[in-house]
Amino acid sequence: MQENDNGVHPLDGALALSPVDLRHWQGQTSAAYANMVGPFGGTTAATLLAAVLGEADVLGEPVAVTVNFAAPVADGPFSVVTRALRTNRSTQHWFVEMIQEEATVASATAVTALRRETWGETDADFPQVPPPGELSPPRPAKRPPWTRHYDMRFVDGDPWGEGTGGPWGEGSGGHPSRSRLWMRDEPPRPLDFLSLTALCDVFLPRIFVRRPRLVPIGTVSMTTYFHATGEDLGAVGSEHVLGVAQANHFGRGYFDQSAEVWAPQGVLLASTHQVVYYKE
Repeated sequence: MQENDNGVHPLDGALALSPVDLRHWQGQTSAAYANMVGPFGGTTAATLLAAVLGEADVLGEPVAVTVNFAAPVADGPFSVVTRALRTNRSTQHWFVEMIQEEATVASATAVTALRRETWGETDADFPQVPPPGELSPPRPAKRPPWTRHYDMRFVDGDPWGEGTGGPWGEGSGGHPSRSRLWMRDEPPRPLDFLSLTALCDVFLPRIFVRRPRLVPIGTVSMTTYFHATGEDLGAVGSEHVLGVAQANHFGRGYFDQSAEVWAPQGVLLASTHQVVYYKE
């Protein structure tokens, strides 16, 4: 898979925003990251963060972003409007909206900050798994277009794996909801906050792993906490990162899923949580 003819990585093309006015941006959905309905949610989340990071007065680097998916994003143009809610000495709070046809289709709150050196420790354990070079690359399958732009090498919990039936089949169910996989952009792209935000949504909805059968789903809200600095992400470069995701509860039309994203050197880059609607 190659870069676009103009040399722009497909992800950067999907996240491209043009300034319209103060705190007002214009963008366009990308067919490269199309999902079953509308665009891949990871690119929607990354687009909203991109608008914040594109503001001239943004303070520091992202610490957290919460995206609420209010309605399906239609293929085509959209507007993004940002608002700086408050700026303190070391933190800044933002509100962002994605608008189509004068209606909000997604909104986000984001916190950026000037980080300082303090004591630190990671209580989560870095999973002991085979390196990506020892795992098979993705197999051809009937998948949404966005999945072709990620190299996903599953340790376990592959929804398309043998015996699962896959989300487009009729698996027997009873599988653990956990997935562990190495992942990176395809073609490879140096990691930054925007690509990390999108990667935090690469994990397929856990219901497709726990009980593999196709049901209507949609992420309602997704929060990502960034534990890494831009310097940490730069050290990863275009290597694979390790993702671990699992659900805690399914019921009454909603389930949650939590995930961690690790650098290959064992540094926790981000943790992310989302709640997903499903319909029987």
